[in-house]
Amino acid sequence: QVQLVESGGGLVQAGGSLRLACAASGRTFSMYAVGWFRQAPGKEREFVAAISWSGSSIGYADSVKGRFTISRDNAKNMAYLQMNSLKPEDTAVYYCAVRRSSHYTLKPEEYSYWGQGTQVTVSS
Repeated sequence: QVQLVESGGGLVQAGGSLRLACAASGRTFSMYAVGWFRQAPGKEREFVAAISWSGSSIGYADSVKGRFTISRDNAKNMAYLQMNSLKPEDTAVYYCAVRRSSHYTLKPEEYSYWGQGTQVTVSS
């Protein structure tokens, strides 16, 4: 069982930055791949970024590539999503999720544990 708690969301102007954090419980965080997803009102949950359990493999959605950076600190049971050059279309609830595997996937249904989400609102 893994519990995840996201933080760092908020209201920011277009062009600004936010850093989301995901705190995980348990002593086996390093055995989980981590994904960040987001869901805007009326839309399906979509993949944003993911990182393998070692951090050696990383993937991004095309819409955030070059603006967002995912990272993790296994010693602290933490994962992060640095978001720069934010746009109004980035507005959504952001979730972190984990799957017990060395590899990440882009499919939300393949992640076992989810946080409660944190709201990110980007004003124009």
